Amino acid sequence: MHKKIGMRCALHMDDFELIERYRLDLQKYSAWQLRYIPAPEIWSIGQMYDHLIAVAMEYLDFVQICAESTEEQPLGRTPAGDDVFRRGGFPPVKIKLEGAQAASPNNALSGEELDEGLAKVMAGMREWELKLEEAHPGGKVRHGGFGWLNAQEWYRLIGMHFRHHLRQQAELEERLPAHSGEI
Repeated sequence: MHKKIGMRCALHMDDFELIERYRLDLQKYSAWQLRYIPAPEIWSIGQMYDHLIAVAMEYLDFVQICAESTEEQPLGRTPAGDDVFRRGGFPPVKIKLEGAQAASPNNALSGEELDEGLAKVMAGMREWELKLEEAHPGGKVRHGGFGWLNAQEWYRLIGMHFRHHLRQQAELEERLPAHSGEI
């Protein structure tokens, strides 16, 4: 299933265009809309953005760890990891986070703060885009569900993760009330 974004299909949009689209979308939300929580255990749009930024920055940290590693990790991806990389994205299902990852993201960030976070993600990705080929493919960090990933795989996972949340963004937008009263 492809989500149309403007004139292009999300699966054909490169990672920088995709993140730039998230940045543009931020401009259409009021502070109230960013913080609106439609139901218990459902994030606000702002929380989803905070999650995207936090995860992308964590993945960039793992890119760096892998790139600086001098040890060869012989283990590889799990079957779920192979599936994600074969399909080029996460399966179209909701994923329930567990443990520390299940903590609710920040719901107090402004649109400007979220935009700054996305800009920081893009800057980090641009920096690594130029150095990624030099990273040793045997340097790896373990992902809880996908197994041992190298710098290139962690980098690719950033875009996959942003794409995965497009559907959530659309669902959250649909849940916004017609009025935009203050909380």
